[in-house]
Amino acid sequence: MPFCTLSHRHGLLTSACPDPETACGSVLSQSVVPTCFKRATIVPVPKKAKVTELNDYRPVALTSVIMKCFERLVKDHITSTLPDTLDPLQFAYRPNRSTDDAISTTLHTALTHLDKRNTYVRMLFIDYSSAFNTIVPSKLVIKLETLGLDPALCNWVLDFLTGRPQVVRVGNNISTPLIFNTGAPQGCVLSPLLYSLFTHDCVATHASNSIIKFADDTTVVGLITNNDETAYREEVRALGVWCQENNLTLNVNKTKEMIVDFRKQQREHPPIHIDGTVVERVVSFKFLCVHITDKLNWSTHTDSIVKKAQQRLFNLRRLKKFGLSPKALTNFYRCTIESILAGCITAWYGNCSAHNRKALQRVVRSAQRITRGKLPALQDTYTTRCHRKAIKIIKDNNHPSHCLFTPLSSRRRGQYRCIKAGTERLKNSFYLKAIRLLNSHH
Repeated sequence: MPFCTLSHRHGLLTSACPDPETACGSVLSQSVVPTCFKRATIVPVPKKAKVTELNDYRPVALTSVIMKCFERLVKDHITSTLPDTLDPLQFAYRPNRSTDDAISTTLHTALTHLDKRNTYVRMLFIDYSSAFNTIVPSKLVIKLETLGLDPALCNWVLDFLTGRPQVVRVGNNISTPLIFNTGAPQGCVLSPLLYSLFTHDCVATHASNSIIKFADDTTVVGLITNNDETAYREEVRALGVWCQENNLTLNVNKTKEMIVDFRKQQREHPPIHIDGTVVERVVSFKFLCVHITDKLNWSTHTDSIVKKAQQRLFNLRRLKKFGLSPKALTNFYRCTIESILAGCITAWYGNCSAHNRKALQRVVRSAQRITRGKLPALQDTYTTRCHRKAIKIIKDNNHPSHCLFTPLSSRRRGQYRCIKAGTERLKNSFYLKAIRLLNSHH
């Protein structure tokens, strides 16, 4: 659908723009965004109770409500016109993609490699300094055109990202306006999507490496065999060069590396350097809200979510004292407690220990006593979601994991080829579990 027809579909095209409410027509027909729509007021909000430095404030941007609604229309239009050739390992703002897919793909890549002899995996969790604020609009537009987006849309994005007035408000005091021509606006609905498209050409150059992205969360997975790290180190250097060419700065202090090595005779692993600075090696990292450890066990993650869920149980008990109905209490549980316990559950629950599962289920039983209703066990939630996600992946030919579900011969229609696994870690991972579920349902 041409970009200009978006205005007709939503009734936004007008012949004149006398005020902000009627300016939407000009936004689309002329690929020009009125300045009043681009204006942002930055309000510093403390991150914690006691503020000691400027970094303890979080800048919150107040922008035009009309423009936010309009951005959502443009975002939906862009996502509907993106080509299938877009980097399959970018999991943000893609249909049938989520953090579950990004985590499961990362783990499957690592586990299948670790199933072989004399192997280990290095994971580099990249952190960028003010990633959204460093987008160069002119370079972004060139990349959008390369992706085949409508020229009118590209011109609209260029105008939207340039000439943006911004002020800072502290109490009743307002600063002098500054005009910004770089980066995506603070609080912009389009910012994560535009950043994802800006980095679509950041892909691995070696077959033994993968660069997995979810918006600005970037992870380099290096599959090492026979202690040969040449390709992995070249990949890290190439990523540094790509960042320089695209005006992105790697924050080495917040960039972390984790090494997963299950060999009995482990060797010393030389550290990775970025811009002459050693990258810190960690044994655990919070990756897309899931705690991953170098042992690929889930005690750290389950301990964290059980603690958070138990804090929410206190609120559930208070609500019961106030006389809320069992139905209202159940809804509160599903929204605030089950959502924590079952977050990305398809990626990690299969390899949980029996001790971890009991700790999780104790929270469910406590909630069940409070609500006096029957709540689904986490094992049932895990099984249901695994089966549902597997069906979606099979129907999506562009999903990066679609090839893992290989149908058997026509005589065994509905059955899928099982993936060989030499370790329990791989056997209990999502994709192998999903294939077994599909075959058992058949």
